[in-house]
Amino acid sequence: MEASSSGSTISSVTGGKTKTHQPEGREDLQVNQLETQIWIKPDIQKTDVDFSEILNAIQEIAKDVNIFFDELEGVNSPSKDDDSLLHHGNLTSTSDDASRLEVVGEEVPDKNKTSGLYFRDGKCRIDYILVYRKSNPQTEKREVFERNIRAEGLQMEKESSLTNSDIIFVKLHAPWEVLGKYAELMNVRMPFRPFNPFSAGAPCILVRCCFLNGHFIEINGRSRRSRRKIYYLHRRYKFMNRIEKQISRFRGWLPRKPMKLDKETLPDLEENDCYTAPFSQQRIHHFIIHNKDTFFNNATRSRIVHHILQRVKYEEGKNKIGLNRLLSNGSYEAAFPLHEGSYRSKNSIKTHGAENHRHLLYECWASWGVWYKYQPLDLVRRYFGEKIGLYFAWLGWYTGMLFPAAFIGLFVFLYGVTTLNHCQVSKEVCQATDIIMCPICDKYCPFMRLSDSCIYAKVTHLFDNGATVFFAVFMAVWATVFLEFWKRRRAVIAYDWDLIDWEEEEEEIRPQFEAKYSKKERMNPISGKPEPYQAFADKCSRLIVSASGIFFMICVVIAAVFGIVIYRVVTVSTFAAFKWALIRNNSQVATTGTAVCINFCIIMLLNVLYEKVALFLTNLEQPRTESEWENSFTLKMFLFQFVNLNSSTFYIAFFLGRFTGHPGAYLRLINRWRLEECHPSGCLIDLCMQMGIIMVLKQTWNNFMELGYPLIQNWWTRRKTTARVWHTGKTSFPQWEKDYNLQPMNAYGLFDEYLEMILQFGFTTIFVAAFPLAPLLALLNNIIEIRLDAYKFVTQWRRPLASRAKDIGIWYGILEGIGILSVITNAFVIAVTSDFIPRLVYAYKYGPCAGQGEAGQKCMVGYVNASLSVFLVSDFENRSEPTSNGSEFSGSPLKYCRYRDYRDPPHSPVPYGYTLQFWHVLAARLAFIIVFEHLVFCIKHLISYLIPDLPKDLRDRMRREKYLIQEMMYEAELERLQKERKERKKNGKSYHNEWP
Repeated sequence: MEASSSGSTISSVTGGKTKTHQPEGREDLQVNQLETQIWIKPDIQKTDVDFSEILNAIQEIAKDVNIFFDELEGVNSPSKDDDSLLHHGNLTSTSDDASRLEVVGEEVPDKNKTSGLYFRDGKCRIDYILVYRKSNPQTEKREVFERNIRAEGLQMEKESSLTNSDIIFVKLHAPWEVLGKYAELMNVRMPFRPFNPFSAGAPCILVRCCFLNGHFIEINGRSRRSRRKIYYLHRRYKFMNRIEKQISRFRGWLPRKPMKLDKETLPDLEENDCYTAPFSQQRIHHFIIHNKDTFFNNATRSRIVHHILQRVKYEEGKNKIGLNRLLSNGSYEAAFPLHEGSYRSKNSIKTHGAENHRHLLYECWASWGVWYKYQPLDLVRRYFGEKIGLYFAWLGWYTGMLFPAAFIGLFVFLYGVTTLNHCQVSKEVCQATDIIMCPICDKYCPFMRLSDSCIYAKVTHLFDNGATVFFAVFMAVWATVFLEFWKRRRAVIAYDWDLIDWEEEEEEIRPQFEAKYSKKERMNPISGKPEPYQAFADKCSRLIVSASGIFFMICVVIAAVFGIVIYRVVTVSTFAAFKWALIRNNSQVATTGTAVCINFCIIMLLNVLYEKVALFLTNLEQPRTESEWENSFTLKMFLFQFVNLNSSTFYIAFFLGRFTGHPGAYLRLINRWRLEECHPSGCLIDLCMQMGIIMVLKQTWNNFMELGYPLIQNWWTRRKTTARVWHTGKTSFPQWEKDYNLQPMNAYGLFDEYLEMILQFGFTTIFVAAFPLAPLLALLNNIIEIRLDAYKFVTQWRRPLASRAKDIGIWYGILEGIGILSVITNAFVIAVTSDFIPRLVYAYKYGPCAGQGEAGQKCMVGYVNASLSVFLVSDFENRSEPTSNGSEFSGSPLKYCRYRDYRDPPHSPVPYGYTLQFWHVLAARLAFIIVFEHLVFCIKHLISYLIPDLPKDLRDRMRREKYLIQEMMYEAELERLQKERKERKKNGKSYHNEWP
């Protein structure tokens, strides 16, 4: 609860008469500076009220109530009532009749005329802007369209651009009558009138009410014009009250919610959570209307105008309708709602308040100074609409859920750091100066001591240690918990934003679909009207061609990976013969690093190609509606970019060094290039490098393209327009010209924003067993991403249309698919890529502790020697034989070298055959994959079953609200009938009563 801006009002009802007292000061109610509004219902005999006793009781109640209000009011929810909070103009008093909804006073502030948000008269607010060029030949279509716009009741005003006389701005305004008519057709929900709680049988355990000496006291915290939703609490016992008081006292010593926005210095963030109902002109007296000009907020007004424009004809014919078609054929150049003024102000928001909602969003959301605070989601929703609000709600939820994942991942990494000196395997590698490894490439790669890879062995232990399996299980469970709790969070948001009962309207058919299939029609089963129809055979043939195109592009990705593999094979030999000792001694690391960078460049180039191919294939399918087109395009782009981004990672994780053969019988690519081997310390270090470099480079590039590119474009546009206007003597642009010079929102809406985060979610979960720091990098990126996106929406882009949505759409299904894939890949990474299973088999079967049921570090003594096989140097192929004979190690040519594998020695009955230990390790790997997958999937399904999609308290609140709204409507209707009856009596009109 926050302090109100006016003094408290105390009203008492005694014997049917009402007395009102207006104290000059404000009562300090200890914890909260509550504005109290007390409505007293006398008991049967008690009519005298001691107000000092009431105030003393309220002081005690306020302490307990504050504890629960902090939890119930949510996270920084701004007001649903809009402009009245920012600029207090001439407002009408609350009225029950539509005839009283007139603006008091006729004077128009000069600021309205110069702000660029109103018509020239300063009275009509601009709700929508259309832009066209006079030189455009589509003049007749525009004239018919604009004539029909006026016929719908919209007001219009035109003005030419200051920088280019060829550009014309069409300003549109929707009068009250038009807004009311279409708000009712669109089922726009608006704040509902308060009612007497006793008529609904409200019990005494209401949060904001209590009984004192037989009288009912309601603590409202707002004026009567903005009644808040009523929530219930369970009865509390004295013991619980004492505990809560102690907790409250302890919380008083701590910083007071540093992550929440300061509502005292930003009063515009006050919450005003009212009951809402679909708007109805016949029941207009049921709604809270203070000012008809601000009753519908700017986003709602723009949405209503856009709804009208989509249904206005521009030419004779059943399909010649809608603004989208005029934009596609070039009749209009742009169409957008206006921003609410500048996002900057000379005055401090804390001392002078916000100039407008855009300024408020910039200060409390898009500014870097509030990077650690919660997002004002209600304010975002009020300004940009529910669809964009849900994206930022999901992004904030995802970022918040990354905190435990990042913490556990960092713990796993630090565990590897702390246990590094106690790792027996790393010690043996670093001390193995007498073990000589075979060359890792043909001819130019020299023999090397195993101890030379000491650093790589230690780095591998940082990521591949005893906590890796636990972290993989944790991340699989985390992905499920994240999705399940998001469903609950989405349900709460949908309830708060009145989206529970909202259903999408019947979508219009795409113009391309109409043009293609206009000759064949059938009856729409919903609307009952004839519409174009696509035959089943035609649809199937197009889907087959589209699927073939997808398969072909995936093959292109595989070809690109094949090229990277050839590059790695060729360059490892080149770097091994390099003149610089630093590169020559680290040829494999240099090969991996350069290959990753080249792979990143190929990924970014192919992404441009994939976007064009996905667009072509989606249009080839001819989807019927825009939502079908969007879902089809989204799925294709995700498949292309996911395969493109992760194909090389899959190669390194599961194929690198697995099918190379053995010295003397290497497998070769096209019978020429020897396949690349893993480092003597394993392939996990290559996988870590691949993930780390790709993740950092891609996130950096995405952030630059999201913010840097629009900044440069807008700066260049401002520079050109300023030079033109300087000659005219104008000092500033009107708001519509400023917004026109901004960048339009992406043609695919929020697709790029979602795609970036979904691909990051894949990186964070799919190979997290190999790179535990991925959640931490994702968390740091998302903290920046939220503010970058906010800054982009508020300052760099035109204001998008406020669209409605109930959820994040097809992306949720993609997230579930990634969660399932992550379980499988992490099982294979642990079993195949890491050395976890070979170490486990050695400890229990072949080590010093074999048969004792122990697996500590002492049981790993001799593991390195047992994991290496022996090769006779004279068995090398001619094209593989190294140029050096290894005499630099012992003074004489080497006879034997070692390599990573489980094979028999050269003098065994079956030279270089697989040992029994190899088959034990293989069986253990397969068993681990099966057990791990089944265990994790069982845990995931159990969690999904135990966590309901809808919180119980929310379900109860929804039922209670539905009941109370019915009672409100009944009370309001009864009150209206009583007033009509009194008016008839005053006018002397008689009416007949039924007998008796």
